[in-house]
Amino acid sequence: MNIEELKNWLKENNAPEFRFKQIYQAKFFNLATNFEEITSLSKFLREKLNEIFSFSSLKINTLKEANNKKVYKALFNLEDNEQIESVLMMEDERRTVCISSQVGCPMGCLFCATGDLGFKRNLEIEEIFDQVLFWARYLKEKNLGKLTNLVVMGMGEPFLNYDSVLGALKILNDEKGFNFGQRRMSISTCGIVPGIEKFTAENCQVNLAISLHAPNDFLRSKIMPVNKKYPLQVLMPACFDYVNKTNRKLMFEYVMLKGFNDSQGQAKELADLLVHPLFHVNLIKYNYTNSKFGASDDRAIFFFQQELNKNGVSCTVRKSMGEEIWAGCGQLKLKSS
Repeated sequence: MNIEELKNWLKENNAPEFRFKQIYQAKFFNLATNFEEITSLSKFLREKLNEIFSFSSLKINTLKEANNKKVYKALFNLEDNEQIESVLMMEDERRTVCISSQVGCPMGCLFCATGDLGFKRNLEIEEIFDQVLFWARYLKEKNLGKLTNLVVMGMGEPFLNYDSVLGALKILNDEKGFNFGQRRMSISTCGIVPGIEKFTAENCQVNLAISLHAPNDFLRSKIMPVNKKYPLQVLMPACFDYVNKTNRKLMFEYVMLKGFNDSQGQAKELADLLVHPLFHVNLIKYNYTNSKFGASDDRAIFFFQQELNKNGVSCTVRKSMGEEIWAGCGQLKLKSS
């Protein structure tokens, strides 16, 4: 359901202004699943809306559950028969949904399965926020609590679909509807510098993460084609500018690839690159999405983290979840089994 199209249609058909508010709140606050549930509308209006609008832009294809019952992956069909995936992760009191911003991905990072799909198109605003609403309804129906965090780290590069991503997050943040706090939202980019610069100028509290994955241009260019257009000497000034202007923490994601980027020397090189108290590194264990690389062992990850900490860089090892249903970081590949 395109929000602006709905609003315009109601106005053109002389519906009172409060009708839009009733539908908007039913969808985003009450988490209704269809127009029929909005009984404050007349039967005639509900039937007319059903004829013209799809209440949700997504249709569930398959829903997979990890063995530990803490990770769920949904495969959605879009109205043009394209498909996307998103993931729900539950740990202690946290309920985090990882959503997609594009059908496929154009970036071609060698360690990421999504890149193998290529790029089909950007997602519309409603296709982005409908992923979040699906999981919010799912948690409500199963009595599993409420969403606590939202990350745009699924399929696609968010800053190549900037307006739709920020538009969807703005709607989800609206206190008159879903009312999800900006500080509980995060966007991950592989380093689209114009997007970082534009985001820096936004007056918002949404968190930002940079997919870095190498301490120098030589290694990064081998695994991330984006580095040829936005090398570190271009990317890092944008990162420093972001933290200096916003005074907000900036996350750097670093997937640990055995024998490629996981030595203590490379950790020292990374520490020299990330000299700012607001920089934080998340080390990610590789999920065996293809045969190009192997995963660093726990010992290598431990010493890599120790080296970063010793050199004053804040660092944590991200817990890996959902690999057996292809729901882990870098595994989204429209794989239903």
